Amino acid sequence: MTAKPPETFAIDRLQTPIGVALLVTDAEGILRALDWADYAPRMKELLRLHYGTVVLLEAQAPGDLVNALSAYFKGDLDRLGTIKWRVAGTPFQQKVWNALPKIPAGTTMTYGALALRLDAPNAMRAVGHANGSNPISVVVPCHRLIGANGALVKYGGGLSRKRWLLEHEGVVLQPAAARRIVAA
Repeated sequence: MTAKPPETFAIDRLQTPIGVALLVTDAEGILRALDWADYAPRMKELLRLHYGTVVLLEAQAPGDLVNALSAYFKGDLDRLGTIKWRVAGTPFQQKVWNALPKIPAGTTMTYGALALRLDAPNAMRAVGHANGSNPISVVVPCHRLIGANGALVKYGGGLSRKRWLLEHEGVVLQPAAARRIVAA
């Protein structure tokens, strides 16, 4: 039996207000991963889980991708919707990842609400797991999912980045003390 040949992707870097983003694209220039330089091992592990052996070659990302991301970070939130992306994953992961961009910028949704939207009302934890396995941060906006009590939970790039992204998109976050009162 012959082993599957490794996937070869290009990797580039983009300076953003919240750190250096790693952009991984395929031969067609389609985004396959976006993560943060300080989380490179996590990104590489997600790529391995989704694609098997992966070779990353330094190369410039397509101009339209860089321009769209740069515009998003400057406040043009709709530009994320112009980015072409493709991911491998289980059918359920695909379902979750394809649902995330349908959560409008400036809004959040709980894991449970997304599970309901996917006709899987008892799959809150599975939604959370799929969300955490999302290799395309920001563009596939996993940061828009929050805990049932409004708390910011589980963001692969760190909670400070999640907070920044949500505030950048216009979400008004409740202070922790207010969340406790609401949840009580």
